[in-house]
Amino acid sequence: MPEAEGERLQKVLARLGLGSRRACEEFIAAGRITVDGEVAELGRRVDTTRERIELDGVPLPVLPGLVHYLVNKPAGVVTTADDPEGRPTVVQLVPARPRVFPVGRLDTATEGLLVLTNDGELAQRLTHPSYGVEKEYVAEVEGVPGAGALRRLRTGVELDDGITAPARVGVVSPGVLRIVIHEGRNRQVRRMCEAVGHPVRRLVRTRIGPVADRALRPGAWRELTGAEVRALAGAATRRPGRGRGRPRAAAPGSGGGRGAG
Repeated sequence: MPEAEGERLQKVLARLGLGSRRACEEFIAAGRITVDGEVAELGRRVDTTRERIELDGVPLPVLPGLVHYLVNKPAGVVTTADDPEGRPTVVQLVPARPRVFPVGRLDTATEGLLVLTNDGELAQRLTHPSYGVEKEYVAEVEGVPGAGALRRLRTGVELDDGITAPARVGVVSPGVLRIVIHEGRNRQVRRMCEAVGHPVRRLVRTRIGPVADRALRPGAWRELTGAEVRALAGAATRRPGRGRGRPRAAAPGSGGGRGAG
């Protein structure tokens, strides 16, 4: 790319909310910014439509037109872009343009947080099983789980598609559990609880990786902040026990992986 073309890198970084242009110049001078895998230098110009920019190894959402929404899905809303049965969908809760898709899924009865975006790479990373991004749920279950049931949930439950990875499980109140998992099997939390003899009555996802929002009412949405988008990207870059890697980007509209709710 000719030197006169493109946009100055520090201006792109400042627009993403990383700080003032002077602060962004310091990121560059410290060698923390790479462009297509090469350490950037001050004065570098970039083409955000084709070049990959990272901060400390975490991809930055520099492609023009990207949006990232956080939605609190109510019960009865389906996690698809279109439903042949005419049921309300999560996509109808957010602006129609630009077109976005849900990252992962929650089943119709499950409530709580979902990310909707047109950022295919971030969506693929958040749902790719090798990255193990945490999801936290609050589950109201039948009965009061005893020590044995809690131990099974924490160490792994045998399901028809194999034993689950260890989960973090806490007791919120009698019959109400806080469950944190990093897998994304279909209806996983519901099947885990049923397998230990305490079927779920109500299930709410309260956190995706580092992102939570107790003030977001059911059916409402908001844009994720730049810091939240970068935090999600960071959570979806660190592989447990592995080095960093780059999966293929999901095609917009794919919706990513299956839901654990």
